[in-house]
Amino acid sequence: MEPSVDQALEWIRSGFIVVAPLEHGYVYLVDAFSHDGVRAMHALRGDALGITAQVLVGSTDTLAGIARDISSEVHAMMKAFWPGLLTLNLRPQRWLSWDLGDDKELDIVSVRVPSEDFVLALLAKSGPLACASVARAGAPPILTTVDLISSKNELVRVCDFGELTAGPLTSVVSVNETETTLLREGAITLEELSAYVPGISRLNSANS
Repeated sequence: MEPSVDQALEWIRSGFIVVAPLEHGYVYLVDAFSHDGVRAMHALRGDALGITAQVLVGSTDTLAGIARDISSEVHAMMKAFWPGLLTLNLRPQRWLSWDLGDDKELDIVSVRVPSEDFVLALLAKSGPLACASVARAGAPPILTTVDLISSKNELVRVCDFGELTAGPLTSVVSVNETETTLLREGAITLEELSAYVPGISRLNSANS
């Protein structure tokens, strides 16, 4: 049975790592401001030191509270592609009391508003959530909870929505004071982004 949003919210507030569906794969979710929760999520994935979690927010209104120097180009991309498969690497607000895995050394937050209804409803009640794929780095997304061996961990609670539909990865765009760069071309192409950010460039290693 699919758990309710309120059940998932209770799990997160109780310190559990929640497995939930995004558009094309299951992910881990924890309170973005819970240092213990974020550390536990990285440990569960076997991440190396310095790996940072992505942050999901429920709307563009939330972004101003976690990112600084939001340019007109960022606003244009958010309006065009959020909710959706666009991740923006921005500069976080300096006063935030979180550690996404880098001890705040990178001065970057990877953020997006997803289009998956269950997670959007959860975000509306929870606030920003740290997020990482259930799949290890370089592995394909996990589409069913049957594959989640780690779900047996006592710190994990699973929101099982059955088998998800495979699809493209998110496109990842880095924005700083001098340039906007497509780091990974996924669901949203360079051409589509160029309509809103004419000066955007492609990182040499970006791929489709």
